[in-house]
Amino acid sequence: MKLAVLGGGGFRVPLVYGALLRDTATPRVEEVVLHDVSEERLAAIRHVLDQLAAGHDRPPKVWATTDLDAALREAAFVFSAIRVGGLAGRTADERVALDLGVLGQETTGPGGIAFGLRTVPVAVRVAERVAALAPDAWVINFTNPAGMITEAMRGVLGDRVVGICDSPIGLVRRAAAALGLDPARVSPDYVGLNHLGWLRGLTHDGRDVLPDLLADDAALRRVEEARIFGGDWVRTLGALPNEYLYYYYFTRESVAALRGAAHTRGEALLGQQDRFYAAVRERPEHALAAWGRARRERDATYMAEARDATAAGERDVADLQAGGYEGIALALMAAIARGEPSTMILNVRNGSAVPGLPEEAVVEIPCLVTGAGIRPLATRPLPGRFLGLVQQVKAVEQTAIAAALSGSARLAVAAFALHPLVDSVATARALLDGYRARIPELAAVLPGSV
Repeated sequence: MKLAVLGGGGFRVPLVYGALLRDTATPRVEEVVLHDVSEERLAAIRHVLDQLAAGHDRPPKVWATTDLDAALREAAFVFSAIRVGGLAGRTADERVALDLGVLGQETTGPGGIAFGLRTVPVAVRVAERVAALAPDAWVINFTNPAGMITEAMRGVLGDRVVGICDSPIGLVRRAAAALGLDPARVSPDYVGLNHLGWLRGLTHDGRDVLPDLLADDAALRRVEEARIFGGDWVRTLGALPNEYLYYYYFTRESVAALRGAAHTRGEALLGQQDRFYAAVRERPEHALAAWGRARRERDATYMAEARDATAAGERDVADLQAGGYEGIALALMAAIARGEPSTMILNVRNGSAVPGLPEEAVVEIPCLVTGAGIRPLATRPLPGRFLGLVQQVKAVEQTAIAAALSGSARLAVAAFALHPLVDSVATARALLDGYRARIPELAAVLPGSV
């Protein structure tokens, strides 16, 4: 099988290739093509992958190209992990919002809208080329904001595109481990949107054990999300929230922590990755070691502002070793290509799975994956304290998609203004002006006046 990785010069690509090296079942990926707009980044990641493959028998063949069509032809699977505007765009997503006193974060709030606005047209063009050149391929979307981008690509590819995220499965693993249970033997009742969902139940041997966890202070302290949100709050909710809900439930604290930091997350990653790619350029023979150092630093500082503000402590070593996107993506590929049934939390078309949301909306819920495809599993209705937030953020995502595809600045302002983390229409207009001034790719999508 051929796997095309779009955004193939990206920092996390070695995680995917490492997972492929450990996969010995058949059929297996025999060819990996990396596509990126940057030849320098492609060359650096090629060095890392070559060093990862050393000593392995029959490692998947790797080649790289800046030609999208060449990458896509005859692909069985496509991983889309593009970042339109690069990390420089992410720093603008964060800073423009923070300078206006609202949350500046990659996927949540105005930063996520700005990221989506400039990414949707590119993602749709990618989908069109997949449809033309590899119509039988499955597209697995890593690109953030994952729910919005997956929904936009569905307009071209339908059910052949699915979004993935490692936050839900990480939450499930931590909850199960806190109770001393094997995560592979629990069934999660998880529902929401990408980076906006709740673990409402955890079934083991036919019984929901989540109430046991919520009632046990010592066990809760072993769950990072419970340490971040506080035991009293998760008990009030009756659920464990996805870590990104910290930005909604503790908005003032989030904005204060982010504004008080010397660097935003994007600025820190930009510096870190610039150092990594420069180190590989200077000493390519040490590419794998340089990547390993940078990866450890990146993982350890993930959502550090939330953990620092709540005294949640360092990330658990087991979390850092458990793997993320790459494991989900490979399990998804195995279930489809080998007919190995698996239940996993994915970003898919709602249909009737989540009452109260449009049928065409992409939601993040458990799905059964087999060789026949992906089937969303029905969920219990969301209570009003969850449903209202989900409906509002989904309306924002759909408005942003419409703005990006039509080039409408008016709809873009509406997307910002409708978001619960943006406090006025005037602020929404200032956000759009600020983003267009700082991010050329966004200005090109929305050239007109409001």
